[in-house]
Amino acid sequence: MTLALSTTLNTTFDDAVERTRNALQQQGFGVLTEIDVRATLKAKLDEDLEDYLILGACNPPLAHRALSIDRQIGLLLPCNVVVRTDPDAGTVLIEAMNPQLMAQVTDNPAFEPVAQDAATRLQAAIDTLAAPAR
Repeated sequence: MTLALSTTLNTTFDDAVERTRNALQQQGFGVLTEIDVRATLKAKLDEDLEDYLILGACNPPLAHRALSIDRQIGLLLPCNVVVRTDPDAGTVLIEAMNPQLMAQVTDNPAFEPVAQDAATRLQAAIDTLAAPAR
């Protein structure tokens, strides 16, 4: 099992962020949190990093289903989606945490259908980003 569902885009960072937000929204995910890792590391450590944004994506019905199984699953929520530039390749990477890890980490088979549904939706969002523009 892979850690991430991912794609690479040949676009600007800002465009990739906007497209990622739209693709997530089309699959029922909202962005609850946003961490600008680049700005944080610069402000706190005076370290430079390429554009790197962590979006905390949540699909409320899926989150409710998971929390109904075990409240402790909140430790693994929301689903993190990373948008980051690859300075060597001049591309932008979009990586979503593979929700199937949730079922694997908990070793609770009740999470499997929820994780599969979330993975299907996140993969659809990634596929939308990877599709050629029309």
